[in-house]
Amino acid sequence: MGRGQRTRRRQHPPQPGRGALGFPATEQAAAQAYEQAGIGPDDVDVAEVHDCFTITELVTYEDLGFCEKGEGGDFVESGAPKLDGEKPVNPSGGLLAKGHPIGATGVAQVNEIYEQLRGEAGDVQVQNDPQYGLQHNIGIGRNATGSVSCINVLSKERP
Repeated sequence: MGRGQRTRRRQHPPQPGRGALGFPATEQAAAQAYEQAGIGPDDVDVAEVHDCFTITELVTYEDLGFCEKGEGGDFVESGAPKLDGEKPVNPSGGLLAKGHPIGATGVAQVNEIYEQLRGEAGDVQVQNDPQYGLQHNIGIGRNATGSVSCINVLSKERP
């Protein structure tokens, strides 16, 4: 449905008005994927995000627009990303639970979203009848982790 990909150098020092946290490549790829899919972050029902480190997952919630900047911790505290939450994230357990096979991570994430949308995810099936799922992956570019981002938005229905 929608796909976004960006490669961007990290900004050192950060851009004016922007904190030191965040991955501009993810923000830009998300905007591109949302626009192409004709949806926004509020429409995403389930997501698999690149959670290579705890802070990366929190920042990614913000970069994807699931919550405002600086509110990633509050988003988690609200229970929204839990399996039975308002916006389930990483029902598979994420990279920290299943490992991080470089190169295969994105494929595994897309497969998880596919199974979620088809209602075939077994014990980790989300119960919110997902219509849209998002897959997010970041990588290490020439300058820093997160300087490369790929996002896919999948839909239960064909456009």
